[in-house]
Amino acid sequence: MSARVRPKACALAAGLTLGALSLAPPATALSRAAYCAAGARSGAPVPVPKALKAEVARTLGVPLDLVRRGAFVRCAGAKLLACWVGANLNCGKANARRSLTGATAYCRANPNADFIPMVATGHDTIYAWRCAGGRAVAGKAVRAVDPDGYDAGNWKEVR
Repeated sequence: MSARVRPKACALAAGLTLGALSLAPPATALSRAAYCAAGARSGAPVPVPKALKAEVARTLGVPLDLVRRGAFVRCAGAKLLACWVGANLNCGKANARRSLTGATAYCRANPNADFIPMVATGHDTIYAWRCAGGRAVAGKAVRAVDPDGYDAGNWKEVR
């Protein structure tokens, strides 16, 4: 007799569980809301948690596989932000220094170059660089920096 009761009990339990899940908000929305709640997390970038990968891929407009291999999230207050490390995208802090070792070395070899490539300046600099008389010169800022010191154009709010 107990063999007949168990399947019914399991089916009833499964039905209650599925019914409760269908009334709950989607797991990603719940996870996103809870992730940065009350500033509990630091603003440092971390790899994307599994529960948020699909939502981050949708936000960034990249395939899920790229999120798995090179995307990060961080909290800016209660907002969840995402960044994907692409060809020239930097997810770390922006570099606002006006003196760069690589740029200085490039200008020694190219004293009057109108442009210093990113291979010499790094992808995190916010300035356009040139050489003047063998000296590296930081020009105008070409990237906006958010209040936390990151390249604002590389971070998107996950909604």
